[in-house]
Amino acid sequence: MTPAAHDQVAILAQQREELSLALRRAEQAHCLAIIDHLAAKIRARCPEAVYVAFDRSGQDHAVTVYGVLGEQPSPLGACPWLWDGTQAGHPLNEIDSDITLDVEYALLPPTSPAWALVHRNTGIDGSWLLELPPVDRAARVAELIRGHHPAATAVIVDGRAGGGRVVGVIEEQADSDAPAPVVRPRLSNACDDALTRLVAQVFLLPPLADRHLMPVPSGFAHPHGSSVSDQVRLLPLPPSA
Repeated sequence: MTPAAHDQVAILAQQREELSLALRRAEQAHCLAIIDHLAAKIRARCPEAVYVAFDRSGQDHAVTVYGVLGEQPSPLGACPWLWDGTQAGHPLNEIDSDITLDVEYALLPPTSPAWALVHRNTGIDGSWLLELPPVDRAARVAELIRGHHPAATAVIVDGRAGGGRVVGVIEEQADSDAPAPVVRPRLSNACDDALTRLVAQVFLLPPLADRHLMPVPSGFAHPHGSSVSDQVRLLPLPPSA
């Protein structure tokens, strides 16, 4: 192979890799958008909905939806059933096939971010719960962060770590003219996991990324010593209600 041909092959290989990555990200964003659309359809008919209970089996990964559940009232309490497909006249009966098809399609790719919303349903053997994403992800991020950092006004997020790890917290200063230092997050493991899922979704969905992610402050040094790239962003937190 001549040097010119070798260079051309290398260029094409790089282009193929970039296109493959772009295709995978588009597929992931599409799966997440399907779940968002499904959540909106369900909540329009059942505002208290939090989970979809389902099973997924067989070589074709066919989905069987068992129903929709509400929020768990306590750590040891069971999630209340809001709809199981048997109630005549229930508004969710109108979209029962949509729920099945949307869950099936969103979970079809092994790399779908919708899998991060799925966990075992302890109420029915062999079934799963798909947690519907919050209506306002930024507000939910703020709620979780302020549970550990009450004075937080923004967070630094890294899209390279778990899809969207919170790596720094900016807190309100008594002296408004003083530069706000970036502190390391002090979070529980459960809170850190929930934030990583939410921030990863913000990175994946272009409308949310454009609305919520901004350039990091000048002079920012990554707390883990990593380089600062366009995947390290500032996420301002909405004011407390």
